[in-house]
Parts: sequence; C-alpha cells; structure tokens
Amino acid sequence: MKSWHRQMQVVLVLILTALFPAVGSPKEIVGWSEHVYLFPGHIELKAKVDTGAESSSVNCECHSFFKRDGASWVRFSILTSEGDPVTLEREIVRTVKIKRHYQKIQERPVVKLGICLGGVYRVTEVNIVDRSGLEFPMLVGRNFMDDKFLVDTKAQYINPPHCEEMLKNE
Repeated sequence: MKSWHRQMQVVLVLILTALFPAVGSPKEIVGWSEHVYLFPGHIELKAKVDTGAESSSVNCECHSFFKRDGASWVRFSILTSEGDPVTLEREIVRTVKIKRHYQKIQERPVVKLGICLGGVYRVTEVNIVDRSGLEFPMLVGRNFMDDKFLVDTKAQYINPPHCEEMLKNE
C-alpha cells in the first residue's frame, strides 16, 4: 500500500509540474540513494544523494599523481557495482579542503567526471577520496544537482539512470 501511495505522490507532482510550468521547470524526482552511471567508462555505482553536501565525491582506495604536458593529473581506480576495477586518468582541476566531523582537515584532488542520475547527465567536479568504509561509493552533492532535482527523503532507487544520449555514445 505504501508503494502505491508513493507512486501516486510522484504522479501528482509530475502532473502539477506539467500543468503549471511557470512554477519552475520539471525536476527529476530521486530518492536519497540511487544508482548512477559515471563517465568515462559507463561505471554503475550506488550513490547517496546528499543535499547537505556541497560537492560530489567518489571512492578511490588508491591513486597516484603525475604530470602531463605541465599539468597535474591523477590516476585512480574505481570499483564497479560488480567489483571490477576501472582505472581512470584525469587532470586535477583543483584541490579542496574538507573538514569532517571530529577529524582533521583533509585535502582532496578534484577532477571532472560525467554523472548520469535519473535522466540528467552533467560533467561536474568530483573529489576523489577513500570511501571504502562507507556504504555508498559515491556521494552526489549540490554541485551536481543544482536546480534539476527533487529528493524524496523516504525513497530509495526510484529513478534508475537513463541518459540515453550518453549510453549511445559510450
């Protein structure tokens, strides 16, 4: 019964958004946790959708830094949902300092990656960090969500990634 009620809420929001477009552009409705695709590589991951976090983060248990054409780059591996490692090399666009509760400030490299959440694909800044002790290998923050999403804090896995254009090009 709860599932039917939740579906009716989603349908009502979609109908109201269609009837009253002046209120705002249609937004994707996502749960507090969703599956996402990460690009390049079409990597599927479980992600926590966190409106309290400014930036997005992805799990990387090991990484190495190197120079390419005078720029700073990082090589890192991400484990897919199936547990297979995918190695990526990305230019570091900046570093960010993160203050975690009851811990010292942590400096993290930030790279640009493509994320597909629901039907929205964007290239955004993602910091890489060891999240192996956490339930979700990815955290999607406000820097990705911008004004494109409504988060249903009681729902999980209600809007699977479906960025058709990216999947065709991958």
